[in-house]
Amino acid sequence: MQPTHHDLATWLKYGMQILSISSDSAKLDAEILLAFLLNKERTYLLTWPDKLLDKMQQQAFMQLLTRRSSGEPIAYIVGTKEFWSLPLHVSPVTLIPRPDTEVLVELVLKHYANIPKLRCLDLGTGTGAIALALASEQPLWQIDAIDFSREAVKLAQHNAQSLHLNNVTIYQSNWFSALNEVTFDVIVSNPPYIDVLDENLSYGDVRFEPKSALVANEHGLGDIKFIAKRAIKFLNPNGKLFFEHGYQQGKSVRDILHSLGYVSIETVNDFNNHERITWAEMTNNHH
Repeated sequence: MQPTHHDLATWLKYGMQILSISSDSAKLDAEILLAFLLNKERTYLLTWPDKLLDKMQQQAFMQLLTRRSSGEPIAYIVGTKEFWSLPLHVSPVTLIPRPDTEVLVELVLKHYANIPKLRCLDLGTGTGAIALALASEQPLWQIDAIDFSREAVKLAQHNAQSLHLNNVTIYQSNWFSALNEVTFDVIVSNPPYIDVLDENLSYGDVRFEPKSALVANEHGLGDIKFIAKRAIKFLNPNGKLFFEHGYQQGKSVRDILHSLGYVSIETVNDFNNHERITWAEMTNNHH
């Protein structure tokens, strides 16, 4: 039953009720969708609870609630997602940036805190999240960001432009294929790492995300193996490789890196205390 009162507070409450069945963040979702509809900040809803929604706005809000109820991710509905406090445009051609990926950004920044200049490669950049977060913190770093999907490349370039981050070069490449003789001090990647048979692929946000950005063969380790092997040729001496991976893949990733001759191999936990990021160093390069 739609509300008979048409003020923001009433519609917000209604939105929460509708979404509470399907979402565990119903209040936040309703606030984000209503603020998005009105083109205002979320604080506006609390400041002006008595403002009225007109007929068209009511219908539009109902449509947004329906999309969210069917499980469509908030980020795709509103077209943006914040990462590292940068507003990024997102679309169904890329993954939605996850908070856990900020652990990877933090780790790289910590390792190179006192290095004003270096060359970094972000493999499978998607929205550009990792590359742009690093670029925003280290304006003198030279960062290459690549993605196999042309649409993702366009999206990441758009994000770089709207954030005025000029130290990132974004282009299309199938992993290392478009790179010539260039080498890097740091290579980072959040590659596809979900096993194609993983039952979680039929739940939640991932149902709406591009499978090519999620799924890898060899139980989700195929791309990680490929990157770790090929990266040897593209890393400078003492260059480091950083991976995000699945929470049960820490040991497998460490074994892969060890077998290829990487040293100083370490795994770091995400915000939920799951093994999420593994990094390693390449000492004597096998160029």
